[in-house]
Amino acid sequence: MERKEVSFLTDMLYESIHIPENKPSKNELLSSHHIKKYYQNWGRHGDKALIAENSEGQRAGAVWYRLFDSGNKGYGYVDSQTPELGIAVTREVRGRGLGTLLMESMIEHARKEGFKSISLSVDQENNCAIHVYKKLGFEDYGFDGTSKTMILKL
Repeated sequence: MERKEVSFLTDMLYESIHIPENKPSKNELLSSHHIKKYYQNWGRHGDKALIAENSEGQRAGAVWYRLFDSGNKGYGYVDSQTPELGIAVTREVRGRGLGTLLMESMIEHARKEGFKSISLSVDQENNCAIHVYKKLGFEDYGFDGTSKTMILKL
């Protein structure tokens, strides 16, 4: 991902937040202190994103990870050496395997970068996503409110 594509990353970050009913607007949700940390100052050490495009060159999805520390934990925080992963695909391509392909690519990248594990946070009621994550080898790590932290040992 290039720096100029951060706006698409924020679009996908908004899509990745599972709120089935009465989801706040993009501006309202992304301006929250707890969410801003996922995209502010993008490009620092430990930031990585991949963007998928369709055959016409239109962006269709993104996967990203970022390192956090104990003073600024993400929702899927495990430790300062474990990047937290996020993913979303556009509505038009959901259910076609693009998310799995993006995840597999990012997992391989994290492995090559020398990370020992990768984590994520998922709403406990998002059964479709949990199924995909488990299929990729993620295991339950912890629970916080309605969210589940999962980890994949690399």
